Amino acid sequence: MPSVAVKLYSVFFKFLLKHRLQNRIQTPLDESSNPYGVTTRPEESVSASNPSFTDGVATKDIHIDPFTALSIRIFLPESSLSPPEQPEPKSKPRSFQQDDPNSLNRRRNSYGAPDIGAPRDDPRRSSFEGLNLRSNNSVYQGYSPLVQNCRKLPIILQFHGGGWVSGSNDSVANDFFCRRISRLCDVVVVAVGYRLAPENKYPAAFEDGLKVLNWLGKQANLAECSKSMGSGARGVGAEFTKAEVQRHIVDAFGASMVEPWLAAHGDPSRCVLLGVSCGANIADYVARKAVEAGRLLDPVKVVAQVLMYPFFIGNVPTQSEIKLANSYFYDKAMCLLAWKLFLPEEEFSLDHPAANPLIPDRGPPLKLMPPTLTVVAEHDWMRDRAIAYSEALRKVNVDAPVLEYKDAVHEFATLDMLLKTPQAQACAEDIAIWVKKYISFRGHEFSY
Repeated sequence: MPSVAVKLYSVFFKFLLKHRLQNRIQTPLDESSNPYGVTTRPEESVSASNPSFTDGVATKDIHIDPFTALSIRIFLPESSLSPPEQPEPKSKPRSFQQDDPNSLNRRRNSYGAPDIGAPRDDPRRSSFEGLNLRSNNSVYQGYSPLVQNCRKLPIILQFHGGGWVSGSNDSVANDFFCRRISRLCDVVVVAVGYRLAPENKYPAAFEDGLKVLNWLGKQANLAECSKSMGSGARGVGAEFTKAEVQRHIVDAFGASMVEPWLAAHGDPSRCVLLGVSCGANIADYVARKAVEAGRLLDPVKVVAQVLMYPFFIGNVPTQSEIKLANSYFYDKAMCLLAWKLFLPEEEFSLDHPAANPLIPDRGPPLKLMPPTLTVVAEHDWMRDRAIAYSEALRKVNVDAPVLEYKDAVHEFATLDMLLKTPQAQACAEDIAIWVKKYISFRGHEFSY
């Protein structure tokens, strides 16, 4: 059973959440309200972004849609400053590169800590020269990559929880969780600040998730264009400055600019979707749309998804929905209130495609879905439907394991007061082990 402290905090949490949900239900909304929307609530404790590697991860916030409040927070691990992996010397036999289990360790060990005192033409300096860059009599106190030849990292697109009506990508809890995932998985995390209900009902949050995935593809194309134009600028008789190259790109693509961290370090061909609670519903929707789009998303490729205690529900109750209806933190009654705030009144149904992943004729075919890791908690009333979805994926030969945590509650690895528990740390480590199977060029020796 959960600890006494967790039980007491759950009572307090549910009291506040019920009060907030009822207030929002009772407050009429203007149907012609601005679709710009909100991505955070005044009562949320937020964490400011920090573009310097003060604790192993640098962060920055970007507003990516001029017509809505949609924003992202990028988490860049300090490991991105390491030199890019170099190919093996040609003198080594091919069989050694493929078969020697120690060859990877030798390659890793060959790169020590960067020598900041190295000569200026030493390639090991290139990734560090952007720190505290001075330009136009101002100082940018953060990381600014200056070269294209940087270490490329996979990208995890993360969607926070909060029952559609609360939570944010820059909350203290979500910031802590994303930093942990970025370090453990050695990835760039892009946390999505999607629009909240009831100001913006379904499908706003889902559309925001897909919009960010498409934005990643656009960024990759912009970066490639910038790189190509930069190469041309170094030719004989060409004297284009970096600013001029940027202006050419803006002229070609409209009001779009290359995001330097993603351009230097992001590898969109190794993209993983990670959703927390209702964010898992968004992740699954984005994964489905990615499958339907196919190569139209190139160079973005969704290679896997992680669904953490998804917010799935349905008209026919499961055993856990009956037995655990009054469970900790997010019980069934409050989740139903959240769904009423999220779904348009004329579309409200517990078998809505956003709510139930196993309704008939919900495309695309499950056999086309990416590998899916599902995390569930023993005391979560929504656990059985998440497990059923995972079982349906396994029946069509999709790699879809389930990690169930004993004595755990909904959001046990992402809720503010539970983030530093051993179980939350273990969950993040377990996710990293499985994810690395799909984002590593060489695979991973451990997997579920």
